Amino acid sequence: MTQSLPAREAWSPGRREALVNAAAGVTLRTLPRIPDAVKRLLLGGRSVTIDGNTLDTTLQLLLAGQKLVGIDGLSGPDDVIAARAQLRGLSAGFDSFIPVAAVTDLSVAGGIGPIPARHYATAAPDAPLLVFFHGGGFVLGDLDSHDDLCRLICRDAAVHVLAVDYRLAPEHKAPAAADDGFAAYQWALEHAAELGADPGRVAVGGDSAGGNIAAVVAQRARNESLPTPALQLLIYPWTNLSGHTRSQTLFARGYFLTKADLEWFCDKYVAGATVAVTDPVVSPALADDLSGLAPALVLTGGFDPLRDEGNRYAEALRAAGVPVDFRPAGSLIHGFASMFAVGGGSATAVADMISALRAHLARV
Repeated sequence: MTQSLPAREAWSPGRREALVNAAAGVTLRTLPRIPDAVKRLLLGGRSVTIDGNTLDTTLQLLLAGQKLVGIDGLSGPDDVIAARAQLRGLSAGFDSFIPVAAVTDLSVAGGIGPIPARHYATAAPDAPLLVFFHGGGFVLGDLDSHDDLCRLICRDAAVHVLAVDYRLAPEHKAPAAADDGFAAYQWALEHAAELGADPGRVAVGGDSAGGNIAAVVAQRARNESLPTPALQLLIYPWTNLSGHTRSQTLFARGYFLTKADLEWFCDKYVAGATVAVTDPVVSPALADDLSGLAPALVLTGGFDPLRDEGNRYAEALRAAGVPVDFRPAGSLIHGFASMFAVGGGSATAVADMISALRAHLARV
C-alpha cells in the first residue's frame, strides 16, 4: 500500500525545488513547440480577460502548470534560502545559452566595497553600455537568474551589458541595493572605454526591483550632477513600495507575482532599515521632482500586480517633461522579460523592447 508523505516532508524546500525544476524543465522546453490551437484545447477553450486585456495563451498554460505543482508566487514560506532556490530552478528552465562575443565575470565598485558583475560584450565597435540590475524583490535573483535576458539584449541590441550583482536583503537592508547600483553606474562611466563601450552612451535598466534601482540611479545622477544616463530602461518597475493599487488587488494571486510576495519583499528590504519606505531612494515614484531625468523606455504587463504603479510612473515622468516611450503589454504577466524563450506574447514584447532600446541608444 502506498503511503502519503507527511506534509512537512512533502513540501520541504528540497522537494519543492525539485518539483519546480522538473516542471520548469519539461514545461518550458515543450511550450514553444505547442501550436496555439493545442494550447487552447489544453486549457479547455477558456481564456482570461480582465480590464479589457486577455491573458496570453502561452502564459495561461504556464500558470496552469505552476498551479498543478502547488506553486503560487515567489516567496513561499518565510524561508529566504528556499525562495532563492526556487527562483534559480525556475530560471534554469528558461536557459537557452544565447551566444555573444564574450562574457567576463569581474568586480565593480559597490556602496561599501567591490561587488560581482558580469560583462556581456558585443563585437560592434563603440557600442553603448547598458548597466543592468536584475529583479527579485531585492531578496532574490543573481547574475545567473537573468543571464539569458542579458545575453539576448547584448546580441540583438548590439550593446554591451554590465549586469550588477548588488547586495540582497534581508542580509543587507535598504538602501544597500540602491547604493550598489549607483556606485556601479559611476564605475561604468569611468570604465566604459576599457570594456570597449562608448563612454558617452551609458544607460541603466532593470526589471521589477531592478527597475526600481535604475530609476533611483537616474534620480541620483541628476541630483549629484553626474552625467545623465543615456536612457533608463524600466521593465515593470516597482517604483512605490508603500503603494496599494488596484492592480495589486486584481492580480493578488495566480499571476506569478503575488501581493503577498510584494509584502514579503518589502518587509525583508525595508523593515529595520535606516531609511523609510517613503524615501525616494526606496520608492522613486515619491520623489518631489522628476524633471531633468534621463529619457525612459517603460514596459508594464496587463496582468501584473505592479501594472498600475509602472503606468503611473511613466505618466509622471512624461508630465515632468521627461521623454518617455511607454509600451504596455496588456496580455502579459510580471516576469515576461525573462520568459521570452516560451514564445507567445512574451517573445514578441521582448523583441519589441530590444528593438526600441537599440533605436533609442542609436539616437543619443
